[in-house]
Amino acid sequence: MSLPPHPGIFTVVDRHCADSEPTPPLRLYSDPEEAGAPLPLVRARQLLYDRSVPLEARASLWYQMAERVQADAAGSDWPKAVVWLGLPGLRRTAYKITWRFRAERGDVEAELITCYLEALAGLAADDPDPGGTVLRSACSRGYNRWRQARLEIAVGDLERAGCTPAEVDAEGCWQADYDPSPRRPGLSATLRITVPAHRVEGVRLGALAQAWGTADTATSIGFSGRGRQVATVSLRRERRGG
Repeated sequence: MSLPPHPGIFTVVDRHCADSEPTPPLRLYSDPEEAGAPLPLVRARQLLYDRSVPLEARASLWYQMAERVQADAAGSDWPKAVVWLGLPGLRRTAYKITWRFRAERGDVEAELITCYLEALAGLAADDPDPGGTVLRSACSRGYNRWRQARLEIAVGDLERAGCTPAEVDAEGCWQADYDPSPRRPGLSATLRITVPAHRVEGVRLGALAQAWGTADTATSIGFSGRGRQVATVSLRRERRGG
């Protein structure tokens, strides 16, 4: 019998905060000179996204949320509650990133929450629209991070991935084969990557092979036993011509 899928972070936060009432409560200040009325958490979230509510009142709620995050007392429910209050502004972007980049929903949600909390912690004291600033910053940063991650995905032939062709002799190229573990479910095949050595950033494949003493062939890599084996890698100098 297969296990049900693990719920995403948004769902977990939703379940945890559904009936939560952390203290001290948020307060709605309709007049800066008056004491604000305490708000149930559900009502506070409604007001945060209600355009009919005066901007100053909504801004006050966002600033109170930023204070709760910075205060973060041990055992307080406010950190999760602050995330819960921001979920309506993050859900659409989470869906768009997941669909556009074929990303794991859990990873996307975790990244967006991180960006959201960072934006909330860096909120300027004089921002006239703190809610808009926080959500725009979180969604933009989350989207851009996944767009950059997509550019870093390995492809079968780097010469055909939009790079400028260059003349390189056979001694300057390295070829790496990636073989998925046979225990991995589904279809799998060897991924072969041919890389001109002068294009490799950081530690080049060629230098790595020399350090391992495998200038001609590397048939395996060590396995520490601290996790499960996911693949084997073969590394060889590419032979051209002849």
